[in-house]
Amino acid sequence: MKTIGLVGGMSWESTAHYYRILNSEAARCLGGLHSAPLLIHSLDFAGIAALQTEGKWDEAGAVLNDSARRLADAGAEVIGLATNTMHLVADAMMEGVSAPFVHIAEPTADALLEDGHATIGLLGTRFTMEMGFYRERLEARGMTVLVPEVDRTNLNAIIFEELCRGIVRDESRKTYVEAIGRLAARGASAVILGCTEIGMLIDDSVSPIPTYDTTDLHAKALVSAALA
Repeated sequence: MKTIGLVGGMSWESTAHYYRILNSEAARCLGGLHSAPLLIHSLDFAGIAALQTEGKWDEAGAVLNDSARRLADAGAEVIGLATNTMHLVADAMMEGVSAPFVHIAEPTADALLEDGHATIGLLGTRFTMEMGFYRERLEARGMTVLVPEVDRTNLNAIIFEELCRGIVRDESRKTYVEAIGRLAARGASAVILGCTEIGMLIDDSVSPIPTYDTTDLHAKALVSAALA
């Protein structure tokens, strides 16, 4: 199995979930006492969040590029970025890095298409919901992507002020379930949990339509790439 390099820390809460899924999936595939050969470069999210807020995406891309280069220099043979939002700068991050990169939107699209979903809802940070970098990638695969028309500010705040700090509140879960219900009413047959922390709050047991957790799908795709 190839060594996986993970750019993490955005937030560390979801990176911890990546670590568990990567290892449990490697054990499932290989059996016995196997786990995933894994390198993690965990960034300080406060600095990255500040660059997001200030719209300094070029600077953020340079920070992530340094991280990806460190992983490759340390022996990473497959690289993943453990956040949806920062895939906005994925191309800049991988500049000059030869190790293959697994984009978080691709295994998500694969799973949705395999299950026959054509119109889907997308939840995430306001950057992911409002900027085209993620939606356009899914639309290029033939899907219609819907984002919330209201409550984007509240949904974004729940991510940054609660989930990234490990806080899970029933009231916030209700806010997300209501947002999913409105997406379903507009025609979405499934919803993407397009922030790596949302799976801490929402799953199929509470959602009115099927959920696709990008953290789970991405981590498993990284293991698949490492085994290829």
